[in-house]
Order: sequence, then C-alpha cells, then structure tokens
Amino acid sequence: MRFGIDRLLEDRDLRKPLQGRRVALLAHPASVTRDLTHSLDALAALGDIRLTAAFGPQHGLRGDKQDNMVESPDFQDPQLGIPVFSLYGDVRRPTPAMMDSFDVLLVDLQDLGCRIYTFITTLRYVLEAAALYGKQVVILDRPNPAGRPVEGLTLRPGWESFVGAGPMPMRHGLTLGELADWFVSSLKLDLDYAVLGMEGWEPDAAPGHGWPLHERTWINPSPNAPNLGMARCYAGTVMLEGTSLSEGRGTTRPLEIFGAPDIDPRKLIATMEGLAPQWLQGCRLRECWFEPTFHKHAGKLCAGVQIHAEGPCYDHQTFRPWRLMALAFKALRQLQPDYDLWRDFPYEYEFDRLAIDLINGSELLRQWVDDPAATPGDLDALTLPDEQAWREELEPFLLYR
Repeated sequence: MRFGIDRLLEDRDLRKPLQGRRVALLAHPASVTRDLTHSLDALAALGDIRLTAAFGPQHGLRGDKQDNMVESPDFQDPQLGIPVFSLYGDVRRPTPAMMDSFDVLLVDLQDLGCRIYTFITTLRYVLEAAALYGKQVVILDRPNPAGRPVEGLTLRPGWESFVGAGPMPMRHGLTLGELADWFVSSLKLDLDYAVLGMEGWEPDAAPGHGWPLHERTWINPSPNAPNLGMARCYAGTVMLEGTSLSEGRGTTRPLEIFGAPDIDPRKLIATMEGLAPQWLQGCRLRECWFEPTFHKHAGKLCAGVQIHAEGPCYDHQTFRPWRLMALAFKALRQLQPDYDLWRDFPYEYEFDRLAIDLINGSELLRQWVDDPAATPGDLDALTLPDEQAWREELEPFLLYR
C-alpha cells in the first residue's frame, strides 16, 4: 500500500499543481516515507518543489519534547535554511506572518484515531486559517491505526478545547483526510483543499485492523506512542491523564499500563469482571508492577494492570478501551470510595475545569463514576445513542471502504 506522501513523491503529475508555488509542510516524527526518510527531507530532495517553511505540532517537527505542556520554539532548519514554525509554542493557531510564508500547505500527520490527540485540533486550526487567508491545503493521508470502531461520549457544546476539536466521540474511526473533509463540511469552511488519499488501505483487514502490519514500520507520532498496542488502548487510557493513577509515563509501556502504589490490581480486575464482563472483551488484563522514572509516582513501586491489545487475545471488533477504563475507575470507586482519583491541575492550558472533564468533553463520565447508584447500563444508555449518531454522520466522509 502507499500513503499520501509516497504517492506524491512517486508521481510527478501529482506534483505539477505545486510547481512555481511556495510550499510548506506540517509534519512530525512519524511523517516518514516507506524507506523511513522524513517527509521534509524527501520533499526537499525532489528538486521540483520549492519549500519555503515547515510547521511542527505538539512535541515538535522532529519530536523534541517529551511531555504535555512543554512548548517547542520556532527555529531555522540548519540544512534547508527555511523557518520551522511551532504550533505548540507561543501560539496554537498560525499567525498572519506564518501564513504569509507559503501558498500551499501540505499536511502529513500520523493520527491515533482519538479525539483528544492534539494533531486533530491543529488540523482544524490550519484549515480555518487557510480559509481566512486564502491558502491551499493538501492532506497527505495516513492510516488510522485504531481502525474504524467508534466509541465514547460525544463532546458536548461549550467543551471545545485543544484536546477537543469538535463534537465527535473519543474514538472517531476516521483518517486525517476524512477528518479534514468532516471539518470543512461541519464548519462550512470555504477554502481550496484536497486529500491525497492512500492506495491499498484496508481498515478492517487482519492482523493490523487499521495499521498495515508487516508493510510499514511503526514510528512514534509522539514520544509516548511507542507501538500499535498503545494506539489501540489510547482512547481509554488517555483518560488516566486526568487522574492520580500513573498511565505508565516513565516506563517502556506508556498508556498500556496503569497503576499506583496504593491499589490492589487483583481486586480491581475481579471487581471489573463482576461489574461488566462484557466491557472487557477483546483483550487480556494482567496484574503487573512498575516504577516510573518520571511523571506521576516517579521512583515509587506501583501496583497496576497491563491491557494486552495484541496477540491471540485481541479481538478488534469487541475491544472497547474507553469503556474498559471507565470500568476501572468505577471499580476503584467501589473498592476505595474516598480514593483521590481526579487530578486537579492545569491541563492543556485550561485552569478552571477538571482535566477528566476536558478529556471526555463533558462532566458525564466523571459523574457516572462518582455516583454509587449508577450502573454500566446507565453509561451505555448515555453513550450508545452518541455512537450510533456519529456512525451515521461519518458515513458520507469515508474514503476507504
């Protein structure tokens, strides 16, 4: 199969509309070609594209920043001599001066299929800026490694943020190119844009179910996205960022494991199985112990759980990571009702709302966890209509069937 960047590099006819125009690239560490050349370097080597600028999202163009809320500066690329503008530094939206540096913006970002991943919000912001300043945008499409499944509550009005680009569920099921189509349509943007789609992507095909295993090498799109298992778990485990539980940052399996020094993983798993065994299908939970080298509980031995979303235990159609993590919180509440679970700290530059609510796009998930009378059926009653409505809404935007 071929990604959008590969098609552009291999087909001179696809590059003809770019000739004689100033071209910029929005990219990050996973923006690589089939032979693992960074897209910026590959485009610069062509000779028939005039690169005048580059942009980096959160964590930087080359992946220089480890944690959230660690900004990247603008700089001059030492090899190419072009400015590299940060969209996670002094600004989140491109400035007029940034927009004046190009005529066409190529967007080559590897998403994880999760609403909270900030590259989605950056995509929205550059599309809006392009409409405002009359610039062309071309999306060089890449796979959604989490595949087509849809899961989670839809972001409620008024809960938009840098980790909530629009009213979609946590696990959105679209590629970046399909998301761009949805943004342009739902925001009624008037701009010159196109999606250079992939060839040969089969989103439901085993064993990757979204990621072309054995065809393409996994490159971390952000520092704590080390493998396909993490990408599959992320729509659930990202909620851990809003809790006092470690999400495994500072270990070799971030966002696949979770825990703390003061929990009992064996009792936690047993309680989860008793509450809603149907939410634990498609994976295997295993008690484990880990000591983060940085971030939450650094240097302390944590008892925890690893979610195994790969190998013979993995079933793509039944795995529900968002419900699984919601169930873990609910089980912990049942075992330790007074547990200090919700982390109260500035999250993606929001100071007045709890991180867990920003992550979920409303207070509904937290309220369900904290209500002793609320059942798994109650959460399904809230969530299933959102999921069905999104499946119907995204149907016109599917480019790969």
